[in-house]
Formats: sequence, structure tokens, C-alpha cells
Amino acid sequence: MGTNRRAEIKMTDVEVDAFLKEQKTATMATMHPDGSIHAVAMWYGFLDGVITVETKAKSQKIKNLQRDPRVTFLVEAGERYEELRGVEIVGTAKIVDDPDAIWELGMSVWERYIGPYDETQREALEAMLAKRVLVTPQVTKIVSWDHRKLA
Repeated sequence: MGTNRRAEIKMTDVEVDAFLKEQKTATMATMHPDGSIHAVAMWYGFLDGVITVETKAKSQKIKNLQRDPRVTFLVEAGERYEELRGVEIVGTAKIVDDPDAIWELGMSVWERYIGPYDETQREALEAMLAKRVLVTPQVTKIVSWDHRKLA
């Protein structure tokens, strides 16, 4: 795809934000010690407006990021070529273990995937967040595409 075509399909910042808010799953990629890629599907929320995930503190993702903090998130949609849309977020992972931030992100994830939160669900949300940390990228690059713009 030439430079002009790439510019034609790039999403605006507003379109990127709307797309990320409407989608439900991100592929999160980190690097294994042998250089191979560890890619996993993740539910996500937003912390300070940035895509953020929660994961077990002892997960492979966290082990990988402690050794090499590079992280990429890919969020994509579309079945046919002319419908393909996506956002790639590249950055350096920040691992967050602050309980207030974990709770805030937990609420964001809960409301995106489960529904409105109320205090009767506190125990379930606390269980979901037990022994968890957050991964949020310090973004260095965002690449986006929306093939619907080609029509």
C-alpha cells in the first residue's frame, strides 16, 4: 500500500478513541527470553484515557515485561478486506501495583464487560483483582487503519 493509501485509511485521534471504546478484546504482545513473541487476547479498560489491562502479578506477561518492557497492543475488527479496521499501540510497559489504580481499572473493565457496578458486586470485583497488577503502555507510536474509508 503506497503512502497516499496509508494516509487515506488512517483514523483520526477521535476515531481511534471511539474504536478502542467500542471493541472488546486486544491482543497484547510481549517478548519471551528467546525472542519469540508472547501474544494473548486480553480484556481491557482505560486508566487516564490509556488502554490498560489487569493480569496476575506472576503471569508470563509480567515476567517478560520485567525483563524487556516493550509491549504492543493490537485491537482489530472486520470480516472482509473492505471492512478491516485496527489500532496498534506500541510502547514501554508501566507495571502498576497501586491498589487505587487497580480498583479504578477494575471498575472500568467490569463496566465494559459485565455491566453497571454496584456495591453488591464488591466481593466479586475484589476476587477478580486479587494478586493482580496493571500493564499500561507509555505510548511511543499508534498506527491505525480503516479500510471502510477506501470505498
